[in-house]
Amino acid sequence: MKKIRIKKQGWLILLIIFIVIMMTINLNKEVVMIDLSSYTISEVKEYAEKNHLKLIIKEEYSDLKKDTIINQSIKPGDIIKKGDLKIIISNGLSYTDIYKEYQVNELGFIPVMMYHGTQHVKSSETAYTGGNVDREGYQRTTEAFIKDLEFYYQEGYRMIRLEDYVKGIIDVELGKSPIVLTFDDGLQNNINVLGLDDEGEIMIDPNSTVGILESYKKKYPDFKITATFFINGGLFQQPKYNNQILKWLIKNGYDIGNHSYGHANFKNTSTEQTKKEIARLYQQLDDIIPNQYVHIVALPFGSPFVDTHPNYKYILEGTYQDYHYKTISTLKVGYKSDYSPYDKRFNSKFINRIRAYDNNGLEFDIEMNFKLLKDTKYISDGSKDKIVIPESEITNINPHYQEVISY
Repeated sequence: MKKIRIKKQGWLILLIIFIVIMMTINLNKEVVMIDLSSYTISEVKEYAEKNHLKLIIKEEYSDLKKDTIINQSIKPGDIIKKGDLKIIISNGLSYTDIYKEYQVNELGFIPVMMYHGTQHVKSSETAYTGGNVDREGYQRTTEAFIKDLEFYYQEGYRMIRLEDYVKGIIDVELGKSPIVLTFDDGLQNNINVLGLDDEGEIMIDPNSTVGILESYKKKYPDFKITATFFINGGLFQQPKYNNQILKWLIKNGYDIGNHSYGHANFKNTSTEQTKKEIARLYQQLDDIIPNQYVHIVALPFGSPFVDTHPNYKYILEGTYQDYHYKTISTLKVGYKSDYSPYDKRFNSKFINRIRAYDNNGLEFDIEMNFKLLKDTKYISDGSKDKIVIPESEITNINPHYQEVISY
């Protein structure tokens, strides 16, 4: 009897060892992801639970049937590891329906706003219309500038970089419209420095242009605050801080462009003077922020007013004292919005701007321009990788762009 009991205990131990080994094998066995595209949502949930995956479901517009799986984060054939399984499913709404609902038109007009300075005074304290500090409205009150920003945001505009506009890269969410902000002359009130903090970083006046823009980064993160500052040889009129200002602006999502070294009137300059004015400013930027500025020129006084002027080609390209430069685009003085970069009528080298001033809704002031844009503005499909337009616009598309969807 004693021998039999020992045998039973031995078999029991062997059985336990076998079970443990098999469990270990199963635990270490790699599971390969399957294709879920034909699964129902409930089947996907069961699959995720079985394989110890946290399921995250996101809906997307699609021409596919509602709840059809469009994409899965773990690709078929990949080894399943612990973590998230993200799937995208169709919400049953077709892209065409969405385009119609939001009136998507990526051949609509885009406003490039031309500002100069902002002064910290109330609009009621000036002698001029609205928020104009001077007769022409080149200087804007901070009160009016804040009002402008609020208006742009509430009207569905989202900022993009000027260089992206020139290059045809429009990354704006569905139903929203791109807007570009530019500032000429490099005025101190653009980014007034109050001193340095304990770490040697510049402290920016919150009532200066950049101070206000930075506050809007916090107020509306989806506004995508950015702007291009076009400067002359005096940079931002603060010799003690100029270099730090340029580096800070680049680091914090702003761009720097060329406004000529001495604010030249290119309608009257000689060929050599024209090249000198453009080259010297580019050289100055090369010394401080090499390869970090945009090769775009905001034309002082808007001159020359036509791109057929003899000097214009030397603004685009030239050599001065062995220094060679190339400019990809130039900006005119404020007037009205310009074409979509996908429109065959768009001239990327000679771009319109809107003068940001008040004139009771007349002579292409802010009010007049945005009334004109109400039914003609660019409205995004939410993707920078395809161009969506109404069928009525098909004849205006630049043939360079092949991936076009019309509805």
